[in-house]
Amino acid sequence: MSKLRRLRCPHCGFLETIRKGSRGGHTRYYCKNCNSHFTDRRPHISDKNKFVWFREWVAGKRSIAQLARDSPYSERTLKRYFYEQLPRCPIWHIQRREKVNLLIDGTWFPNKVCLVLYRDANIKMTILYRLTDGERFGELQQDLRNIKSTGIEIESVTCDGAANILRAVREVCPEAILQRCTVHIAMETETWLTRNPKTVAAQELLVIVRLLNRVETNEQAQRWLSAFVDWHQKHEAFINEKTVDEGSGRWWFTHKMLRRSASHIKRAIPEMFNYTRYEKVLKSSNSIEAFFGHLKDNLRIHRGLSHVHFKDFVKWYLFFKSNVDKIPKKAGEKEQYLSPVLFLKKRHFWHHYLFNRLPHNRAQTGWFAFCLFCLLRARDPSLRSG
Repeated sequence: MSKLRRLRCPHCGFLETIRKGSRGGHTRYYCKNCNSHFTDRRPHISDKNKFVWFREWVAGKRSIAQLARDSPYSERTLKRYFYEQLPRCPIWHIQRREKVNLLIDGTWFPNKVCLVLYRDANIKMTILYRLTDGERFGELQQDLRNIKSTGIEIESVTCDGAANILRAVREVCPEAILQRCTVHIAMETETWLTRNPKTVAAQELLVIVRLLNRVETNEQAQRWLSAFVDWHQKHEAFINEKTVDEGSGRWWFTHKMLRRSASHIKRAIPEMFNYTRYEKVLKSSNSIEAFFGHLKDNLRIHRGLSHVHFKDFVKWYLFFKSNVDKIPKKAGEKEQYLSPVLFLKKRHFWHHYLFNRLPHNRAQTGWFAFCLFCLLRARDPSLRSG
């Protein structure tokens, strides 16, 4: 057994160890210095190996049974480790930025859990999230203040137009640019008008609304607004028609859905075309809706989780998909995409050399440290002098 392959004794710290049989499928070692026996089980290495499959289970699209066929572990072992790991979700830290263009939206799950997400539109990264039971004004207000308290300047906010989101943004970030999602406006209006409306006014409005998502420049936005204003002036009397019940005297608007569609567009106009004047502002929340779609696809594969495990699963998914390794570097620096698995491998590599292969002689230790410093200085320019 070569010197580099020897393990350090956990009792005395010396490297005078030799192999001496096995027990339970694990190699046993004998220390010549303190005459003790020990087994090189290294449970932290086993946990790291299982953690790779845990990440694949959460972020991938494979069930425990499928992972058991590809991994060296049984289905029971993986399930036991996964359920032990779920409550240990890491603490969420808001990544520092100078300016962000926020996407804010919420989605509902069948178990009455609402996930509110705050994502950076430029780098597709989740800044903050909240698992709650609704898009409540107080919670939205608190989340926005927490984001601003880290020194982040919210340059713009794109949302679906929910009343509580708009109110919270206007109160906490009055200087931020608000942008209503044009896709939501078009979809909701088409839902109310239906795809085959019967009245001429509704048919003309549907044609105008279907052109909304094709607007790219400020000139096109002015033309679209002009077309909508002309339509509204032409059919204003028809939109405001009322039906009166002669018996009770109660009245209501005859064309409810048409009036609702027109009112919805009029309320959204002040925040509808800000993206044509500001380059970094997104006109829709499609990217965050796609993120919700991928999350729900994963949860559909693992349906049957308890309420507590469901929330923990969502937290781990957001942690793995937060893209913390894609933070843009300073000018002149190369971007390094270091995955957590590769990070664990590199950390284990240096841990193995520093603690298991480090010579116990003082002269050898000093020489080893000098060689290691020269190697690091050659790889890291910041350690070079002059």
